[in-house]
Amino acid sequence: MDLTGWFEIFGEEGTSAIGGLLIGIAFGAFAQRSRFCLRAAVVEFVRGAIQLKVAVWLIAFASAVFLTQALISLDLLDVSEARQFAARGSISGALIGGALFGCGMVLARGCASRLLVLSATGNLRALLSGLIFAVAAEASIHGLLSPLRDWLAGLWTVGGRDRLDLLQLLGPGPEAGLVIGLLFLSGAVFFAVRARLGPWGWLGAAGVGATVAAGWWFTYQLSFQAFEPMTVKSMTFTGPSADTLMTVLTPPGTNIDFDIGLVPGVFIGAAIAALLAREWTLEGFRDGHSMRRYIAGAVLMGFGGMLAGGCAVGAGVTGGSIFALTAWLTLSAMWAAAGLTDLLIDRRGAQASGTAEAPALP
Repeated sequence: MDLTGWFEIFGEEGTSAIGGLLIGIAFGAFAQRSRFCLRAAVVEFVRGAIQLKVAVWLIAFASAVFLTQALISLDLLDVSEARQFAARGSISGALIGGALFGCGMVLARGCASRLLVLSATGNLRALLSGLIFAVAAEASIHGLLSPLRDWLAGLWTVGGRDRLDLLQLLGPGPEAGLVIGLLFLSGAVFFAVRARLGPWGWLGAAGVGATVAAGWWFTYQLSFQAFEPMTVKSMTFTGPSADTLMTVLTPPGTNIDFDIGLVPGVFIGAAIAALLAREWTLEGFRDGHSMRRYIAGAVLMGFGGMLAGGCAVGAGVTGGSIFALTAWLTLSAMWAAAGLTDLLIDRRGAQASGTAEAPALP
């Protein structure tokens, strides 16, 4: 793909932002129609079922892994310079940050990407939680929480791709990635068929996974065609949410890139999908208790996501698609912490109050 024509019109940074915007629009539309959400999948799973929510997440994850590994196998993508491999990885950050994020997404009733998608459909709970999430993420990068994040991240670190790439660390080698991706996809299809996933579930979930692969491919194309150095990366929402917030709050002239285009793109895509499906409606908080719960969850996700180096999509799907060790540790910690939080807060709380189940607002 020759991007030089785009560079001449929009500049290298502008082209990067436009790519992020377009891929974000696709992600937002697919995520809104499929109801893609890690929190919903974890809650369904730990409550003893593998139904629609788990099936959607599995199809999205497996599609991202398979398509990304297919690009690598065809020599259309090289992720050796991606942050997950080029920088020193934090094992402590992945485990602690992933656990905090998992706890937070249950309290806020949605991961970072889900909050952004719901905000675009008129959900004011998600809008406030998303803003607080972005503030907490920014505070964890440059603000009050950054010393704590640096200390926790530095407790246990490893370096070198041979120790950060699971395909190299465990022995099968890079050529096994496509085979493993195909096995994941086959398993996901089995569970989706058994759950009787509908057409929009199939299309939306596969589309979410495809946008992750598209993000990797597009930024790789930028990395060797642009004159200025550009990072090979894909979908993530913790850092980009903080960057987008600061872009809005700071004077014009701030540098733009893929991440700055991504967040508004997801919002636009989800809003369009909701409007076309006639699902756009204003929703607010039920009471003060629920508001406190959402705020606490958003703070935990903002800090945890920055500590772990990614959110449920950034680490869980994007990092997982290239078999980054820290991403898989983060994803495992998210699942475990989210399941435990659901057990201790929602299910036990429901039993104590005598109700069948705690309210499960989106």
